[in-house]
Amino acid sequence: MKILVPIKRAIDYNVKVRVKSDNSDVDLNNVKMAINPFCEIAVEEAIRLKEKGIATEIIVVSIGPKAVQEQIRTGLALGADRAVHIETDAALDSLQIAKLLKTVVDKELPDLVILGKQAIDSDNNQTGQMLAALTGMPQGTFASEVLVADGKVNVTREIDGGLQTVSLTLPAVVTTDLRLNEPRYASLPNIMKAKRKPIDVISAADLGVNLSSNIKLLKVMAPEQRKGGVKVADVAELVAKLKNEAKVIS
Repeated sequence: MKILVPIKRAIDYNVKVRVKSDNSDVDLNNVKMAINPFCEIAVEEAIRLKEKGIATEIIVVSIGPKAVQEQIRTGLALGADRAVHIETDAALDSLQIAKLLKTVVDKELPDLVILGKQAIDSDNNQTGQMLAALTGMPQGTFASEVLVADGKVNVTREIDGGLQTVSLTLPAVVTTDLRLNEPRYASLPNIMKAKRKPIDVISAADLGVNLSSNIKLLKVMAPEQRKGGVKVADVAELVAKLKNEAKVIS
């Protein structure tokens, strides 16, 4: 069983994001980058399926400039067997990314595609669903449990009323939620081994995908800083402030 895991390069979640002075975008100069946390969960789930003897090969794929290979090597160090790098310096939206991923799916013919439900930078939560639509594969989103057996994958997902389990015929697309697993750390020996694992570099321009976007970034602004709290003398004053200032009660 072959598993394809798309991963995205994003700002490390421990880093406080800064906005450029002209509000044109987020400032990435000298900022620590990492694998998107939801993508790490996807890689971990693929590795666990391989450790159970269900998966035989794990391929990580990432789209972006040459610097993306740092995160690709991390995916290889975590346990992926090989990687595909679709190289481009263009800023892509979710649909363009899904179209590029489809070319890899068409070439590799994986039995299962596992990817994070969203990226922590754009928070679009679109790529997995778009990829499933483009490839015609069934999809299970926001997975909190994944069970593969008898040519099917059962995906348990959290919904408003509790838990829902969907049964998908392979090949399928699954997007991962936070509670699916806890990603491991790459060991030093595996980091060294990852340097020798193959990365197939492909230019996005050679894949025949229209990379023009209908989305234009107009402005990026930092959220307003929260005002400091105040102490109240008694419950009556608290109620008055909630009613007259915060206007959360009537």
